[in-house]
Amino acid sequence: MTVTFQLNGERCRFHEDPMTPLLDVLRREKFLTGAKAVCREGFCGACTVHVDGEPMMSCLKPVGLVSGCSVTTIEGLSSGDQALHPLQAAFEAADVVQCGMCFPGMVMSLSAFVRDNPEATRPQIKTAMAGNICRCTGYERIIDAVADYLAVQKAGSQAKEAAHV
Repeated sequence: MTVTFQLNGERCRFHEDPMTPLLDVLRREKFLTGAKAVCREGFCGACTVHVDGEPMMSCLKPVGLVSGCSVTTIEGLSSGDQALHPLQAAFEAADVVQCGMCFPGMVMSLSAFVRDNPEATRPQIKTAMAGNICRCTGYERIIDAVADYLAVQKAGSQAKEAAHV
């Protein structure tokens, strides 16, 4: 069976067992190592990718179930000339990255969250982090980075609205 899907905007085919975890296809076949193989049980969040815009644990998702879907990894999150997604840049500015194991999964989970919740509060950000484990316990800096990102996005939106008045 051949599984065909979009991977970071490009058509991708996989010709082996459709029960192969998406994580393994990404890392072994496509050499996209941003999604981390940590727990392989879906509780740490290090392997999070977007499937049709929604965060999913790629260690639990058989590649056969993404047939016809769009998969975005941390490597494909930025668009155009951007080196980093703005949330990644906010993480970097807040010195969030320590060991780096949780970073891609946190960004993938939280980028979908902030897209859908531009007015999120600190408690809502904390709740959104459920399912992503930071072994270095950098949670407060992660929350700070997300809050900073949302504040910058809000200020930018307000500036655009004021310019159109």
